[in-house]
Amino acid sequence: MMFTEPMVSLIAVVRDTDMDRVTQELLSQGVLQFIRVEEIKKKWSEKLEDVDPAVSQARIAEMRKRIEGFLRPLAIPIRMPNELDLKKRKPVDLEDTEKKLNAVAGEVQTVRDKQQKIQQEIMKLENIKQQVGTYGINVSDLLFAGTYSFISIRIGKIKTEGLGDFTKQMEKHPAVTITLKEEKANTHLLLIYMKQDEEEVKQILKEADWSAVEAPDGLEDFKGEIGGDIDKKIDALRSEQRQLAGRADTIIRNRASFLNEFWIQLRVNELYYKIQSNFEKTARTILFSGWLPAKKEWNVQEGVVRVTKGRCYLEWHSPRDLAKEPEITTRAPVKLNNPWFLAPFQMLVTTYGIPEYGTIDPTPAVFITYLIMFGLMFPDVGHGFVIALFGIIGNILFRGKNENFRNLSNLMIYCGATAVLTGVLVGSYFGLPWLKPVWFDFHGILSGHPEKQSLINSIFDVLTISIYFGIAVIEIGFLFNWINLVIKRKWINLLLDKAGLLGVWIYNGGIYVSLYMIHHNYRKLPPFSHLILLLAVPSVLLILKEPLQKTIERKEKLFANLTIFTPVNFLMGWGVELIEIFSGYLSNTLSFFRVAGFGIAHVSLMMAFFQLAGMAGGGRANTPVGIVILLFGNMLVIILEGLSAGVQSLRLNYYEFFTKFFRGSGILYNPVSLTGVSLKRKD
Repeated sequence: MMFTEPMVSLIAVVRDTDMDRVTQELLSQGVLQFIRVEEIKKKWSEKLEDVDPAVSQARIAEMRKRIEGFLRPLAIPIRMPNELDLKKRKPVDLEDTEKKLNAVAGEVQTVRDKQQKIQQEIMKLENIKQQVGTYGINVSDLLFAGTYSFISIRIGKIKTEGLGDFTKQMEKHPAVTITLKEEKANTHLLLIYMKQDEEEVKQILKEADWSAVEAPDGLEDFKGEIGGDIDKKIDALRSEQRQLAGRADTIIRNRASFLNEFWIQLRVNELYYKIQSNFEKTARTILFSGWLPAKKEWNVQEGVVRVTKGRCYLEWHSPRDLAKEPEITTRAPVKLNNPWFLAPFQMLVTTYGIPEYGTIDPTPAVFITYLIMFGLMFPDVGHGFVIALFGIIGNILFRGKNENFRNLSNLMIYCGATAVLTGVLVGSYFGLPWLKPVWFDFHGILSGHPEKQSLINSIFDVLTISIYFGIAVIEIGFLFNWINLVIKRKWINLLLDKAGLLGVWIYNGGIYVSLYMIHHNYRKLPPFSHLILLLAVPSVLLILKEPLQKTIERKEKLFANLTIFTPVNFLMGWGVELIEIFSGYLSNTLSFFRVAGFGIAHVSLMMAFFQLAGMAGGGRANTPVGIVILLFGNMLVIILEGLSAGVQSLRLNYYEFFTKFFRGSGILYNPVSLTGVSLKRKD
């Protein structure tokens, strides 16, 4: 778990007649990250040609994304089967698939077009309503208001027996029809419609035998009916629009199973042809190469031998063997081997960079250091509970969705739980010391009334805790660096690098000198012999680094290309490195003051809000105004300080811890795999 997983490389040669069976086997195992054969066997490059897959991967991917576009807006998950028999894989018929997807899209688009048309009618009716509203909604006023910019108004009569057909024809346009008077043979109507529909409406009126009439008596009694009729029409159209939206969703839901099956077929074929795109060929053979975890070596070998019935050649190489060949450019990818509960902290590590292959994976260490830092910066039971609760809610909302958001939610749960624990240790509950602290009384220290029986009685003691913690983190970083240098066999760097033995010698010597001065009230330095041994000797020995690297690692002659500036450059480089060690390590250590500083700020800010609440309530914080201030204060502290503590914890890990040992130059392991699918093999 502390190191990246061991990897091996494979070069395989099989007969071209076995290509499909080998492809199927490699996909079922899903462990091979392909590389070009020439990266290991450079001399083969002139004899090999690329294998062209039978189907375009890009076109398959495009169709798969179309299906996702249908399902995702409705939150319909794509469900993979528990078992998938790759022997039953059917070559995808792109033309038939596209035809079926177009049919689904066509049905949905038909509904969408109707929705759009209704939306246009709604907008026209709203324009009519706005125009009517400009002059009030009194019908008699409308008749004498003059010319309107967007609407036309007519009063007339048609034969009662033709009223039904007339109404149906007018429903094709956004219009308002109000019955003014009904006679035995004729019906008098008030008609309002958009001017842009003038020609169509004239034709409808002509066919209905419309006759214009003067405004009848009592027309003023129709106040309010125009606006009400328009609103009824708009409501009816919106109701129809909602029904159409439901119909479009129903079309997709009814075909969800069919679309899901299509997606699986497309995904399987996409990866199938992706594997074959990494193949290279000669006249009668297929060659491929890649990296895989060493523990999977036997599975792959057994599988390829079985499906080819022994008609294959497999060649295995370890990363160390390949590193000895200068012409080989491939590097082993990095597979991090952490349990599921460390996923949020692995996300933090990979955001910074990918560890070099074979070196320490700091994820377990970050799990400890990050949470301790956050807890000391944000010690409060109530606030921690709120953060953890939001993390639980986020975990529920993002379950089965974006992995990064899910990891972030889990990180909030971890941080909230840690804040609860440290809150119990220092006795802080929503900014109040409700219960006696288990470790030390943070509130008492800041208010000037600490518990006397505690070992931590002052701000200086709190700052000292953070400095000792920082020293421990930096020392762990040095230890990790030594382990990495031993693994990579960089002995000179192990001895003489600023994070090697000499650099740590100087760092710990500086710590000793600092503690000696503190214990003597900053009035006395350690004995001169101690200063020579702890600081001067390692500083002088550091001068050997450049000559040893030049002669041993780079195989150069020590006095080759010697000029008058060589000694000057040499001494300047040594001086700069010494300055970096003394100033850099001092600033690294002092950076951990922020751990205590944010914790002090957190408690102080809550105390300030309680004082403000008391002042606003006339000496009592439980007044309505005081409660509002406290609620606002707690929300502000949870959001701003919680975020600040999270960011600062990350910063301390990245810049004070990782810089001692971490070289983020690794390549993440990314095999061609049907992730999340249980593959069923049938022989």
